[in-house]
This record gives sequence, structure tokens and C-alpha cells, in this order.
Amino acid sequence: MFEALTLQLGYNATLVTLGAAALGVAAGVVGAFLNFRKRALMSDAISHATLPGLALAFLLMVSLGGEGRSLPGLMLGSAVSAGLGLWVVSWLTTRTRLPQDAAIGAVLSVFFGFGVVLMTVIQTLSAGRQAGLEGFLLGSTAGMLRSDALTIAAGGVAVLLAALALRRPLLMTAFDAGYARQRGIDTNRMDGALMALVLAVTVVGLKIVGLVLIVALLIIPPVAARFWSDNAARVIALSGGIGGVSGYAGAAISASAPGLPTGPLIVLTSAAVFTLSMLFAPTRGVIAGALRHLKMRRALQRGA
Repeated sequence: MFEALTLQLGYNATLVTLGAAALGVAAGVVGAFLNFRKRALMSDAISHATLPGLALAFLLMVSLGGEGRSLPGLMLGSAVSAGLGLWVVSWLTTRTRLPQDAAIGAVLSVFFGFGVVLMTVIQTLSAGRQAGLEGFLLGSTAGMLRSDALTIAAGGVAVLLAALALRRPLLMTAFDAGYARQRGIDTNRMDGALMALVLAVTVVGLKIVGLVLIVALLIIPPVAARFWSDNAARVIALSGGIGGVSGYAGAAISASAPGLPTGPLIVLTSAAVFTLSMLFAPTRGVIAGALRHLKMRRALQRGA
């Protein structure tokens, strides 16, 4: 365990761990903006909508004579599918009387169901290298190539830089859309940019965290960070830090115990940080609140 946490398990394990950390920071920062905008459920629809694109990309690459396991190709297919799912949610919300949560539920279930059918078909094929393809559901770093780790790390850094470049208009849109429009900011475009960032994090994290659990990495870090501060900039920084630590520790633990899946370990690590934050945060934590309540109660008793 100590060797894994100190990056002494070899070059590939180090790359995977650092890639997971970069992904975690990006997911935490993007998740903070998503939480401010109160659009957390959209991440669930986007993540589940990636599965049919992943499967179709595999089938297309196999039909062209390849093995079907090229990570950039699978990521591209997932992005197209997720973008389509996002468009369907938007269309249903704006063109029908269906509320957004119902539209998200419908798209999530239909796209994911279609993806499961395609994955089942893929397992019956004699062509291609489909073994381990199900690792994209819950995340798996076993056998990850150096190029895959570099792709994930570069993608995480690119998403992080894009989120930081857009932080001011994203914050204004999240907290006061009317004021943002008065300042000349296209709030619809900013919402689209935020969804694009969520889509990018989801696609980049498919191999490490998996499409089912990437939602947790977008939601848990900002919620945990919120216990520590009311300042938006600090929440964003803390959320990125919590996401990075979760990605780093989860991937390192998985590297030291290859039989354990990477994605669930990352999520459990972030859940542990959330629990500690909920209990021990100095102003908003449960223990601090209980102490304030006890202090107030004693003061009232003395006054009586």
C-alpha cells in the first residue's frame, strides 16, 4: 500500500495513478459548477447515454478490421452518444410538457438499455477483442496501456483548464442568470458549455471510474467541499482537491490490490472524505452543529 501511494509500483502504475488524480481534479471542479447550477442529475443522463456509443464504436472498429479496443475510438463513440442523449433531454424538456427529471429518467433508461443489448451482442462475436470491455461500466485499470493513461491525464488537464477559463461566466450564470444576461453573457451558451464539460469528464473517466460511477466523482467532492466553506472560489478549489485525492488514493489502492476494481475504490475514497467533512467541518459539520446546539441550550438554562 505504501509503495502504491508513493508511486513506487512501476512506470505504468504511476501513470495510471497520476491520470486518475488529474481526472479527479477536473471532475471535482466541473462538479462544483454543476452543483451551483443545480443540474447534478444531468450528469447521470450523460454518463448512462455513453454506453450505446461505446458499443457501436467497438462494432465499427471491428468491422473495419481492428480489434475494437482503441481508447480514443471508444471515447469518440461515447462522446457522440452522450451528446445525442443530452440533445434528446433538452428537446423533450423544451418541446414537450415533460419535466426535466422525467426526461432525464427516460433518456437514461432507454440509452442504457440499448447499450446493454449491444454489449450482449458484442460478447457473442468471434471477431474483435471484447474481453474486459465490461470494465468501462465500473472502471478498470488492469492492463491499461501507457498511451491510455496519457490520454486520460491529458484529457483531465484539458477539461480542468477549460473549466477555469470559463469560471467567471459559469459562476454568474449559476448564481444570478438575470444579471449575467445584463452583462452580455449568453446563459444558454454557458449551460451548453457546462454540459460539454460534464460530457468531457464522463468520456475521459470511462476507463478509470466507469460510466456508472463517474456521476459520484462529479457530485460527492463538491458536496463535501460545501461543508467547509460558503465561498464559491474556495468550494471549487476544495472540490478539485477532494476529487484529486480520491482519484489518486483509489487508483493507488487498486494498483496495490489488482483484484479490486478502480472505480468503486475511488468512489469509496471520496465517500470517506465526504463523511469526515459532514462530521468534522468546523461550522457546517454535524458535530459542530451539535456543540452549538448544546451551548445554546446551556445558555438558555442559565438565563432561566
